[in-house]
Amino acid sequence: MTETRQTFAGLPHWEIVFWYGLIAVSIVVFLAGVARLVDKYRRGRREDGLAGLGRRAWTAAGIVFSHRWIRRRDSAAGVAHLLIFYGFLVLFAGTAILAFQDDVAKPIFGFDFWRNSFYLGYSLVLDVFGAALTVGLLVMGAKRLRRPARLDYRRPDRDEDRRRYVVGDWVFLGSLLFLAVTGFLLESFRVAWTDPSFETWSPVGWVVGHALRGLGLKDGAASTAHFTLWWVHGTVALAFVSSIPFTKAVHLLAAPANVALRDELAGKRLPPLPENATPEQVGYGRITDLPLRQLVSLDACTKCGKCHAACPATAAGYPLSPRDLILDLRELAEGSLGIRAGLHVEPLYAPDAALVDGRIAPETVWSCTQCMACVEICPVGIEHVPIINGLRRRLLDQGELEPMLQTTLEAVYETGNSFGEPRRKRPRWTRALPFEVKDVRREPAELLWFVGDYASLDARNQRATQSLARILHAAGADFGILFDAEKTAGCDVRRAGEEGLWATLADENIATISGCEFERIFSSDPHTFHTLRNEYPLRGGTWTVLHHSQLLLELLELGVLSPSRQLGYRVTYHDPCTLGRYNGVYEPPRRVLEAIGCELVEMPRNRDNSLCCGAGGGRIWMKELQREGYRRTSEQRIDEAAALGGLDYFVVACPKDVTMYEDAIKTSGHQGELELRELSELVLEALDLPADETLTQAAEETPAP
Repeated sequence: MTETRQTFAGLPHWEIVFWYGLIAVSIVVFLAGVARLVDKYRRGRREDGLAGLGRRAWTAAGIVFSHRWIRRRDSAAGVAHLLIFYGFLVLFAGTAILAFQDDVAKPIFGFDFWRNSFYLGYSLVLDVFGAALTVGLLVMGAKRLRRPARLDYRRPDRDEDRRRYVVGDWVFLGSLLFLAVTGFLLESFRVAWTDPSFETWSPVGWVVGHALRGLGLKDGAASTAHFTLWWVHGTVALAFVSSIPFTKAVHLLAAPANVALRDELAGKRLPPLPENATPEQVGYGRITDLPLRQLVSLDACTKCGKCHAACPATAAGYPLSPRDLILDLRELAEGSLGIRAGLHVEPLYAPDAALVDGRIAPETVWSCTQCMACVEICPVGIEHVPIINGLRRRLLDQGELEPMLQTTLEAVYETGNSFGEPRRKRPRWTRALPFEVKDVRREPAELLWFVGDYASLDARNQRATQSLARILHAAGADFGILFDAEKTAGCDVRRAGEEGLWATLADENIATISGCEFERIFSSDPHTFHTLRNEYPLRGGTWTVLHHSQLLLELLELGVLSPSRQLGYRVTYHDPCTLGRYNGVYEPPRRVLEAIGCELVEMPRNRDNSLCCGAGGGRIWMKELQREGYRRTSEQRIDEAAALGGLDYFVVACPKDVTMYEDAIKTSGHQGELELRELSELVLEALDLPADETLTQAAEETPAP
């Protein structure tokens, strides 16, 4: 007996013709859906930055086929999806091979390769990967039955029936599971009917088929069951293929495309405005303002909820979920440009309808801290932060912003700092030092210290700034500052949506810095560090930029700084968003703590999973939410640290963290239980320098923030 099988065994000629007709219909419906998707995407705003698609595609292939983004922080779901992905891929490839054999190789070239060794190997591979697909789907189904919080579609900002999302998820998963199970049953019915000895190479079908024969299902009954299920399985498979552009399955197309199209610096380097931009070019006001790749990303979303679980605004009770924002934008895109609009299925929207104050509330847009947690964890590369920033730009350009934020931005415009203080006060913190600090505008220095607003003007932060200055002086470092010529670097100004003011600040600071003679710049403010390092180069300001934790580690490793004693404190360290997720600086602060003899106890959420303090994106300049169930993320973070037990200090390396967490220790009820220290303060203590009476007196006279 030849080791093979007939594709259309027992089917009359007219049914085979009818089958090919169904295939044609399925392909036409699929292609029509894809064409509508392409038409939707091309109606997005034109933008540069899509060069190098070959390299992007190669990188995307590595990400997609390795599943390394999907496996992060949920290995069970990642492995299950890996089984589904490769199971589906191999079964699809197997179907394509069979079609090539039946429709090309054999009738046109007379080449019949689907037999003997090839057929047996083919059968085994498809059985193994079909089993993998089934197991993966069952795991995903079990996880959904547990109803994890990240798959809860209820909205914090409004009451909306979203059962269609749940139904869509289960229909997608159920359809694949139905195809996997009926595929094995189809194979089993064939084995029960024909009982070929070589089908042991289809182990699942062989075992189940012989079990069915043992139960009496054989010969005519098995043939009838096989015939019926062949049509059911085949029709559902064709329906699934044709439905891909119209259902959750669209992510099979959009997700890999989005990974290839994504900006590798998404959120970290925001797109500049065009020269002489018109109001219509400022930010995103309507759905057609989103660029092509952002429209693709809306369809790439699988509603996995990882961004929802990571978002500090969501955790605090603000009316923002990154997932729900993307779904709202997708609803608007589909109802105005997409397939739903083409089919005239409600709800419909006008393409020029306002994005905000319509389906999306302004409060949702202003709730974001721009912490990058959503972008960093998204398994398909959606760029939530740039999208939200684009929405903010349009709102701000229209004058629709919180009064507190408007007051702060006006203060920045008038005084160059967010405190609204006269410029002469910026270097006042240096007066308490027992040595002179260089004015780098007037004399060269190896290091230019860009101090920043909070480190210069906030009373509590001045103590940390003075500590860092004393450390550098003790190390013999040649450093200087800009004194009253320094203006805020503008990182949070930009992330609040005020692109024009940021550009003005950047140009003025670049002009000032360019007139100085130095080798490297450093800052203790991660926000300043980030914008100097990554965004000022866009406007011609390119230097070597360090965070002070990197500089301290360098001095310690060179032996220029030598701790006089090991502190022996038990501490935990909080990773600032702009230092960590934005710039990947995780180890230097930890290695500094190790060098001065501190025992570091990590909080459950650390490094790229760190919980935002809530200050970023201009939120520190906005009114806090007043509603039942709200709890600031800074307080949640202190709760997390206090739960570790027996800590001496909560260590930070960001001036805004100093402000946020000093307050949170009090308001969270942990005062007296936990104490905050800035990294420089611990290093200074380890150096055991003689106490400076001027600094001690200044610290005693400084009121608590």
